[in-house]
Amino acid sequence: MFVCLCKGVSDRQLKQAVTDGANSWREVRIETECATQCGKCACMAKAIVDDALAQKFEDFDLAYAV
Repeated sequence: MFVCLCKGVSDRQLKQAVTDGANSWREVRIETECATQCGKCACMAKAIVDDALAQKFEDFDLAYAV
């Protein structure tokens, strides 16, 4: 689904940015330009990115658990 209509950014693109190495909302914003125009999408986009980051770090912790 499109999250940012101004820049045409989808939830998949936000999640992909995290998969590709972004480690913060700021890095995702820079890469996708999401929420850089009108800003109405910022809360939803940040929630999607936060979930993706949590999953990324959870998977990392499980992979390297001793």
